[in-house]
Amino acid sequence: MMADLSIEFCGIKSINPFWLASAPPTDKAYNVVRAFEAGWGGVVWKTLGEDPAAVNVSSRYSAHYGKNREVLGFNNIELITDRSLEINLQEITQVKKDWPDRVIIVSLMLPCEEKLWADIMPLVEATGADGIELNFGCPHGMPERGMGAAVGQVPEYVEMVTRWCKQNTKLPVIVKLTPNITDVRAPARAAKAGGADAVSLINTINSITHLDLDQMVAFPIVGGASTHGGYCGSAVKPIALNMVAEIARDPQTAGLPISGIGGIGNWRDAAEFMALGAGCVQVCTAAMLHGFRIVEEMKDGLSRWMDEKGYKNISDFSGKAVPNTTDWKYLNMNYQVIAQINQDDCIKCGRCYVACEDTSHQSINQLIDAASGVRTYEVNKEECVGCNLCEITCPVQGCITMVPQDTGKPYMNWTQDPRNPRAENVKVVEAA
Repeated sequence: MMADLSIEFCGIKSINPFWLASAPPTDKAYNVVRAFEAGWGGVVWKTLGEDPAAVNVSSRYSAHYGKNREVLGFNNIELITDRSLEINLQEITQVKKDWPDRVIIVSLMLPCEEKLWADIMPLVEATGADGIELNFGCPHGMPERGMGAAVGQVPEYVEMVTRWCKQNTKLPVIVKLTPNITDVRAPARAAKAGGADAVSLINTINSITHLDLDQMVAFPIVGGASTHGGYCGSAVKPIALNMVAEIARDPQTAGLPISGIGGIGNWRDAAEFMALGAGCVQVCTAAMLHGFRIVEEMKDGLSRWMDEKGYKNISDFSGKAVPNTTDWKYLNMNYQVIAQINQDDCIKCGRCYVACEDTSHQSINQLIDAASGVRTYEVNKEECVGCNLCEITCPVQGCITMVPQDTGKPYMNWTQDPRNPRAENVKVVEAA
């Protein structure tokens, strides 16, 4: 049995949930056609704006590296499309005609003037595109012009512009949210109030990746100066997952379709976003770094995992982790885990010991054989608080495990805990 990867997202049918995000990989017909040939289910065309088109600088990208120059995070100061509106609309029309089974969403960014939004809607509809994404997230260049994150950071503007668009088009409207905000739920609620059919998140995060300490300027360098850019790639995935979960479990936005974006590079990343409520996912940085063919592994990996788990289609597990995501105060205070070291797998490096010793718990004992000098590491169960640090620092996967303990105590959260000076005499239902 092969899992069915097709989806329906806010009324839009797609052969699979993998879309390319609005970014350099979707800036022209040539790229989009090659993406469809590689197997992508859809694209969000690089953001269109008013004419004359935006003008970009050189250079534009920088990166935050891990070991062996692995790109952990990617930074860009590129703006929206630098090609005319007419050329983009012509290409969208032709590509959609040639690839009717693939999704094309048109990303838009305009000043906050109702007439501009009303005038562009029929032009986009005429292309045959499947939907519209409102770019309220770009953190560089465009906010200075009153667009992008300058709109996304003000819920009232989000609601206003969303409503303008909904009044002037029959196409589904997806609102792309900025992460450069204190509480992402506020603009998500505003988007819903304005009639949005879905939200997509996250857009890029304000960032400076690193500096040239000889020239004393950040990268990317433009004539001896630089600026903050939009951060994306693997490093932003934890932030994106949290924001998706916040919207998925917020009673005011529960059920609002979500397109997940941020650090998705393989099928597992995609599955995690879907489990936290995303109905489809958008990919950018991974495609830029590794090419369009990564979608083959994504589709194959997701399909195999779904078969293994018995999920026939994506809706079978989309949102399944949301009920298990709660506020800290509702976690079980009586739950306890204790670290356990498998001595057969231990390579005696001592990293767990150093981490535990220097992080105030002192719950791993270092035993040194007097005759051989061989070191052995054992957990002091009475002192172990189950923090997971030893497991995280251990270079051998599975050598250290966190073992649940039978405390014999019932579920009790912090609102009920007698150690809480503000404990409530209220029975709170345990998270599923």
